Amino acid sequence: MRPFRFAVFALAALVVLSLGFVLIPAEKPAPAEPPFPERARAAALSEALDLRAAAMELASAGPADPTVLDEVVTLLTIQARALLSPAPESAPASPQSSPPASSIAGPHNAAELVQALADSGTARVKDAETADGGMARLLAGTGTAQLLAAGRLAAAAGLPVPQGTAGWDEEGNGAAATASACPSASAPATAQEATGPGTPAGTRQALAGALTAEQQAAYGYQAALPRLAPALAGPASEFLGRHKELAVAAEKRLRLACGGSVPQQPGYVLDPGFLAAPAAGLGKLETATVAAYGDVVAVSQGQDRRWALSALQSAAARALRWGADPGPVPGLTLDAGKLPALPAGAGLPAGDGPTPSPAAS
Repeated sequence: MRPFRFAVFALAALVVLSLGFVLIPAEKPAPAEPPFPERARAAALSEALDLRAAAMELASAGPADPTVLDEVVTLLTIQARALLSPAPESAPASPQSSPPASSIAGPHNAAELVQALADSGTARVKDAETADGGMARLLAGTGTAQLLAAGRLAAAAGLPVPQGTAGWDEEGNGAAATASACPSASAPATAQEATGPGTPAGTRQALAGALTAEQQAAYGYQAALPRLAPALAGPASEFLGRHKELAVAAEKRLRLACGGSVPQQPGYVLDPGFLAAPAAGLGKLETATVAAYGDVVAVSQGQDRRWALSALQSAAARALRWGADPGPVPGLTLDAGKLPALPAGAGLPAGDGPTPSPAAS
């Protein structure tokens, strides 16, 4: 009987222990951290909403130029709507029910708003260096437009322009990186190289497009220089030299990427009316280079992307100099009508606040 009793007690203890393990809930695993592109998008959206609320509040107070502030509000509204969608270059996404909560106290005057715009723009461009292709283009354009907006608001309010917002100097016009030996022309291309963004073939195609845009821009400046007013000829001559340098840099990078040469055309067809209004024509040419560098940002990596980011910012600043609008996200074509709407109350000033203006809506 002793072994039998021992077996019964052991079985009872086993049942009790098993029931205990079943009744004690297991600890839930910690949620996985979102990938970097999603974190960068969420941070950009949160800051855009914060800046939008601050700009709306300053516009209602009236110390600064309301026209410029309305433009800032409109810019940040479109950017926030674009940032609501994880993939702005594809089908529009449905609106998010709750945007990220405000993380910082908003600027309280024009000077603080200028600095906040500049800081946010710099952070967005920095994040674009390592984000995925499509998100890198969105972040780069968002940051570039915010930097330009900071410069315009500073000029309108009579404030010092933050460093890096009036224009940019391309760093490393030459190709800093070295390339591996290029395959022979007879060697078949691998499936990875054949097509698609992020592949060597995609980078080569984008670099070739940037080189063509630079060659056409240089041609346009040469045609416009004799017809510009003396006050505009000086900046135009400087920009012409910059385009020639960028064309050389793009050609070097294309060669290091094992791409074929892009021959210089003897001439290009200019838009009707270019010679009659050369300044406006130069603005259109600069806008075309902005789009070309947006393509390079989206498909390149490393040194090529950093070079393209700097060139994109410079091209957007030059386009603005000639009165052209590089868009709310330079380098990315957006259809505002297809962007998701902001959730009700998103990015509004704290408290009761003023009624949003048509621009804010």
